[in-house]
Amino acid sequence: MNIYVGNLPFNTGDSDLRDLFSQVGAVISARVITDRETSRSRGFGFVEMSSPEEAKQAIQRFHGYNMGGRDLTVNEAKPRR
Repeated sequence: MNIYVGNLPFNTGDSDLRDLFSQVGAVISARVITDRETSRSRGFGFVEMSSPEEAKQAIQRFHGYNMGGRDLTVNEAKPRR
């Protein structure tokens, strides 16, 4: 299950996101979205967890979690249109 993670500190990298969500379960992938031209973080990313149960647990645990002075927005990722 894919999870959207918003309001990330701009210095957060893929490994930081993976490390955080690994506290809940197995992370298949973790990616911070960057601007194509500047390569700077856009302040959000996506994490794919190995099971829906772990994903739901991660959403409950990390929604509102303070990371680097910012409260994260964490919810189920919506499919691209």
